[in-house]
Parts: sequence; C-alpha cells; structure tokens
Amino acid sequence: MDIITITNLILLVILIAATAFFVASEFAVVKIRMSRIDQLIAEGNKKAIMAKKVASDLDYYLSACQLGITVTALGLGALGKPAVESLLYPVFDWINLTEPASSVASYAIAFLLVTFLHVVVGEMAPKTLAIQFAEKMTMLLAAPLYWFGKIMYPFIWSLNGTSRLLLKGFGVQPAGHDQAYSEDELKIVMAQSFQGGEIDETELEYMENVFAFDERIAKDIMVPRIELITLDKDMTQQEIVAVLDEHNYTRYPVIEGGDKDNIIGVVNVKKMLTLIAAGKSINIEDFVRDLPFIPEAARIQDALLKMQKEQVHMAIIIDEYGGTSGVITMEDVLEEIVGEIRDEFDADEDEEIVQSGDNQYMINGRTLLVDLEDQFGLKFEESDDIATIGGWLQHQKVDLLQSGDTFTHAANTWTIIEMDHFQVKVVMLETSTN
Repeated sequence: MDIITITNLILLVILIAATAFFVASEFAVVKIRMSRIDQLIAEGNKKAIMAKKVASDLDYYLSACQLGITVTALGLGALGKPAVESLLYPVFDWINLTEPASSVASYAIAFLLVTFLHVVVGEMAPKTLAIQFAEKMTMLLAAPLYWFGKIMYPFIWSLNGTSRLLLKGFGVQPAGHDQAYSEDELKIVMAQSFQGGEIDETELEYMENVFAFDERIAKDIMVPRIELITLDKDMTQQEIVAVLDEHNYTRYPVIEGGDKDNIIGVVNVKKMLTLIAAGKSINIEDFVRDLPFIPEAARIQDALLKMQKEQVHMAIIIDEYGGTSGVITMEDVLEEIVGEIRDEFDADEDEEIVQSGDNQYMINGRTLLVDLEDQFGLKFEESDDIATIGGWLQHQKVDLLQSGDTFTHAANTWTIIEMDHFQVKVVMLETSTN
C-alpha cells in the first residue's frame, strides 16, 4: 500500500469524522433549550457561554453546519473512488479484469462503501446522539463550531446572504430559537416532564392550577353572601363572644344596621380576645379595618394583587348592582393553586366530591362546573353566566327547587339531596358509565 493510498484513507476518515461533527452540531444546537443554557450560565458553566453565542445566532451557525456537511460530502465523493481503486487493484489484476471494467467496479464499490459510512457513521449515529444528549453534545461541540464559523466567515456570510435575499422575496425570515411557548405548548411540556419522571404529580397539579388560576374570577371562589358570618358594630360584648365561640373564625366582616350590603370593614378577633380574656370591655369599632371592594367578574389574579397592595387577607365581592355578593380570603385564593388548605377548625368541612356508590357521587352545591367538566367529562350547555352546579340546577327549572327533585341530563341523573332555604347544598350525581 503506497503513501497516496494511505493518505486517501486517512483523509476519508477525517472527512467522515468532520461530517459527524457538523451533523451532531446542527441537531444539538436546534434541540437545546435557551432556558436551559441560561440556567447553566447562572450555575457558572463556562461552556454554556459559548453555547449561547452559537444558539443565539442560530441561522448563521446552521449555515456553517450546512457548509461543512456539503464540503465534506464532496470530499468523500472525490476521494472515494481512487482510494477504493488503489485497494482493489491487486484483486482486479488477479482476476484479469479489464481496465474499463475495473473502473466501473471500483466506482460502484466506492459509491456503496462511502455512502454506507457517510450515512451511518457520518449522519445517523451523530444525529441520534445529538437528539438524545442535546445538552452534553452542545457543550462539547459549541466551541469548535464557533471557531469554524469565525474562520469561514467570508464564505458563510456570502452564501447565507445570498440565501436570505432569495428567501426574502418569499417573505421568509431567518431561523432562530423560539423565546416563548404558548400555554398549550407549556402544558404539553409539563405532561411530558411528568411522564418522564422530571416532575412529580403534585408539581404537575400545581402548574396546571396556575394556568387555571388566570381563568377563574372572584365569583367562582367567593364565600356567598348567604353563608357570610358577620358581626354587627352595635353588638354587645356577650353577643360578640357567642358568635366567636360558635364559628371559630379569625376574621369577621363587620356590618352596620344588620345589613350585609353595608359592610364597614373587618376585625381580627385575636386582638379583641386578648382584651376580653383580660376582663376589659371593648368597642368593636376600635378594631375595624377597611376592606377593598372587588367586582364579581374581576380575575382572581387581580383580586390577589389588590389584597396584597391593601395588605389585607379579605375582600368584599360586590355584584353589578353594588350589593354584597360575598367575600374572598387569601386562603381561598391560595387554595386555587395549592389545593385545599385545612386546619384544626376545618375538621367538619366535607370534600366537594365524594363517591358514595357505583357511579354515584355526592357533590357540594358550590362545586364549580369547570371542576365537574374536568373530572367527569361533562358538558353544561347555556352556562356562561353560571359558576356552580347548584346555580346550574336552579337554572334548569322555573319553579323553586326542593329536596328530592331529579333531573336527567346527557344520560346522567342529578338528585337534590339537601337545600338551605333556596340554596342547593348537596346534590347526588349518578353517571351512566364509570
């Protein structure tokens, strides 16, 4: 084997390796997430700084990869035939193959061999590695790709510029890393992360709640007017103590003249109880603090911001006529993200949805329609202005509801179990399937 053959073979290996480098670089920089690069930079990873330079100018470095792949492919095609012909010449001579025939045979064999090595070693293997280990491959390959781009700048600039001019005529802009995901895309990413074990079920639920949080309004989570426990500013000390002893809340709205539409503020009973326990007389008005008023249709997020700004834990929800519709507390808002928050005073609270038999569920009348839709796949027609299952059931009948009333809807049966005056407290759902 002469020096020329050895040189050609070495060059073939180098060109295949170079092809693998450019292919791996191309897929890695496309696959890597910019947010992950920024996280690595914040952690002090110096290689990530170079990776960001490459990923931030994606159009340019993809062009560099394409230039490298094209040049190496041409080199492989040019060196393949002479290298294989030199290796096979003794065999062709031994079988007395004519020169034209040996030329054709060496070309065919070189084409198949070089194509196989180029596709498998130079393309498929590095592509798979880059996709599966995008972060590691990007950190490894970013620096050499960056310097190749610098060295070949005149060629890449001219070729890339020509390509941009051509595409500009069709209204196509240069490629770049997407900097933002839509809400639906983020939900898909979260679901995939959960399936891949990167986040647990609780973390997934929290993030899903955050998205739902922005869609809910104050009316959806408020304690309705009918359930408000209030103190009147004209109550005697004994009457106040009786209310506190019965309900065990920390904060109570304070009304005037027995009218829930005339809420003058809120009191934190801890401060009052200290004085009462010391045997001192109190004036409830001395403990009243102003409350913000928020419309029913206000987003929960806006209500939270208002309560934070006012530095209060409760807000009054008003209806379109200016009357009191209910109240929301900081706990109500936080439960929309982290789920039910229970303390020693919540022991008697029931779950909103409890399975009581096969395909049978006892449901709190204040359960949101959207929660029932999510859990059971139900559809509630003409419910745009209705938030709860109790309200929806009231909407199904002109006459006032009574305990025992039954409705059939979409093959499911709803039965009123408990009423409190005109409010649906508990309803039973019997589904048609599991």
